[in-house]
Amino acid sequence: MTTKTQKLLSLLNGQPVIPVLKIERAADAVPLAAALARGGLKAIEITLRTAEAVEAIRRVAAEVEDCIVGAGTILNARQFDEAVAAGSKFIVSPGITRELLAAAGPSDVPFLPGAITPSEIMAAREAGLDFLKFFPAEQAGGAAFLKALASPIADVKFCPTGGISAKNAMDYLSLPNVVCIGGSWVAPDDMVKAGDWKGIEALAAEASKLRK
Repeated sequence: MTTKTQKLLSLLNGQPVIPVLKIERAADAVPLAAALARGGLKAIEITLRTAEAVEAIRRVAAEVEDCIVGAGTILNARQFDEAVAAGSKFIVSPGITRELLAAAGPSDVPFLPGAITPSEIMAAREAGLDFLKFFPAEQAGGAAFLKALASPIADVKFCPTGGISAKNAMDYLSLPNVVCIGGSWVAPDDMVKAGDWKGIEALAAEASKLRK
């Protein structure tokens, strides 16, 4: 296990579900992150899928002391650097490229890139990455596919995301090569728009009780 993997695992600190968030309004970021943290989900991923994402990361990093904010959907080195400058404690990408590897190499911020096929996973492993995102999980073969990888590539661990909900979460969390899962069900769009922070806190509390 590499030093950066150990650092990332220490940040996640046994958290079973990492909220994957698409924030349309930066003003929602702080109350949303605080609600998730109160519910027991302190590590969150804010995806760079909206114009407000970087500002949302910046606000959470500065204002929510209990939260460990990471940036997701990082596609290039510019976004990597921008997210780190905003205060991201970890970086998540749907895939892995030479450009992202070059950006991540000298950075102290741990990198969680996506890999699906055995060849992609082995290439990431050769690059020193032994904790990977498995995305899109359900569409790529789901828990059965990940279970099949556990024996031939036993030293690589995963955080699967994509199509995971409360209904199938334990299918993944029960696997020996799964550390945690990513999911958006703990912060539904309609509840965020309505400012239903108590409701989101309750969903987070339920998700935080899921255990391997």
